[in-house]
Amino acid sequence: MCTDNTPAATVHPQVLHDFDPGVVFDLEPVDAVTVTTLMDNVTDVFMPDQGPARRPPAVSRARLRVATMEGGDAPDPLLAEHGFSVLVTVVKNGAEHHLLFDAGTSPDGVVENMRRLEVDPASIEAIVCSHGHFDHTAGLDGLIRRLGGTVNLPVLIHPHFWRRRRVAFPGRDHLEIPSTSRSALTGAGFDVVEEGHPSFLFHRSVLVTGEVPRTTGYEPGFPPQQAWLGGRWEPDPLVLDDQALIVDVRDKGLVVITGCGHAGVVNICRYARRLTRERPLYTVLGGFHLNGPLFEPLIPRVLDDLAALAPSVIVPAHCTGWRAQHAMGARFGEAFVPNTVGTRFLL
Repeated sequence: MCTDNTPAATVHPQVLHDFDPGVVFDLEPVDAVTVTTLMDNVTDVFMPDQGPARRPPAVSRARLRVATMEGGDAPDPLLAEHGFSVLVTVVKNGAEHHLLFDAGTSPDGVVENMRRLEVDPASIEAIVCSHGHFDHTAGLDGLIRRLGGTVNLPVLIHPHFWRRRRVAFPGRDHLEIPSTSRSALTGAGFDVVEEGHPSFLFHRSVLVTGEVPRTTGYEPGFPPQQAWLGGRWEPDPLVLDDQALIVDVRDKGLVVITGCGHAGVVNICRYARRLTRERPLYTVLGGFHLNGPLFEPLIPRVLDDLAALAPSVIVPAHCTGWRAQHAMGARFGEAFVPNTVGTRFLL
């Protein structure tokens, strides 16, 4: 859930939530990583290749029956929605592994884009959900149906993932956020792994951050959010289930993938370096949650702190917002790469 219609705020209370992860993780470098965008807010058939980004064909080879067209068909286009999902493929020592990070908003959007992009859902070896909001999880429904039978896959989540939540905007009706059913996932055969601390996948090739410390002091989480706790609605602004992925590409540095970035994209990138002996930041990709009047005042400070981390590739997506995207394009030059559904990033 990434919509913010709250009035503009000029001052945020300081947000601090720090802890010691207790260990520095020996994340092993991989030879390459490919990130394929299965779902995002935007498609654009005219977007050119840029740097590591390879765009899908402008006209799909697949055809869709359309009775109003001469010949009775038209190209079968990729779908966009207010959601996020990427397929992450890591290559190390000749071995290739695939994981799904988030699953989009609609039940069938991601699996339909998999079909159009010729991605085999059966190739997925693990799923990581960045957090519990439905625009990152509802597509698990379609994946279950597409795979059929029992889905024998691990799903990595934070324990707060299941929380019943709502957004409370002043002067407006409260809006409950649809939440994922634990029984539906376990009943489908998923091996649900709940961890608040960092964890590895694929023989130390991928690190899931778990809960992210909030150390910048100015990245506020999602202030309108409340959770049903102890029989009543309580403030739940930090979205502590927000987690990210980290991959270390040999001779280049860290690839950090966020879902919405509710923890704050600067907090996430700094924590990724803290967990990995201060490895340099190579790429940051995903939702940075800088849209709407509550978050847009943060844009200059976020860009300053991201610039200090010196990423070679920066790909703001999903809930980043158009004002932040324009500011990043002006600030980061060729390092800024717009995302579109179907784009493959060869990193």
